[in-house]
Amino acid sequence: MGIFTRFRDIISSNISAMLDKAEDPEKLIKLMIREMEDTLVEIKSSCAGVMADSKRAHRQLGNTAARAEFWEDKAKLAISKGRDDLAKEALVEKRKFTGRVKSSENEIRELDLLIEQYQSDIRQLEDKLKKARDKQRLLVQRHIHAQKKIRAQKEIRRVDSSNVLFKFDELENRIERMESEGDLINYGKKTDLEDRLDQIMVDDEIEAELKTLKNPETPKEPKKTKKSDKGNQAAA
Repeated sequence: MGIFTRFRDIISSNISAMLDKAEDPEKLIKLMIREMEDTLVEIKSSCAGVMADSKRAHRQLGNTAARAEFWEDKAKLAISKGRDDLAKEALVEKRKFTGRVKSSENEIRELDLLIEQYQSDIRQLEDKLKKARDKQRLLVQRHIHAQKKIRAQKEIRRVDSSNVLFKFDELENRIERMESEGDLINYGKKTDLEDRLDQIMVDDEIEAELKTLKNPETPKEPKKTKKSDKGNQAAA
């Protein structure tokens, strides 16, 4: 199991806990990214430490191998001088350093495997972190849209399940009554133009009446009756 895998399990545990508490998704996204960033820093720090150990092991391997070669040369020198006893002691020392060489080589192989694993985890996490950052803005926008949609749907249900529409109708009827009352206030009242036209007619009538009073007409005389008409009337 890689280091990143273990950290990923920790992150998943934290996220699950937040989901159980119904935390804000925006906060959850930020927490995920922050935990990934923190994890990346820790993995890089751990990888740097292992790489330092690997360099130390390589230096130790070089020194140990040099010491093993040194005692081998001493053994050869002793043999050339006919001192097999000293050659054996030199070979014993060489064996000690040869064992240390093998231990250092094994340590280096393990450290190299661990470094490779760290580097693989770092690449995976950096890739996931980049994708998470790219998606962060979109997810936040979707969350905001979802919140507004929820509020809109709740408002629609509230309107449908209440007397809101009825109250609107009642308010509309009340306004119509007020408008009608306003119309009745001036009902039958003539406009200023009508008043002026009526006044002109009244003035004309007054002028005509005044003229009549000033110039009365001469009364007409009754018609005279003819004598022949009188005789006829008497005979009748």
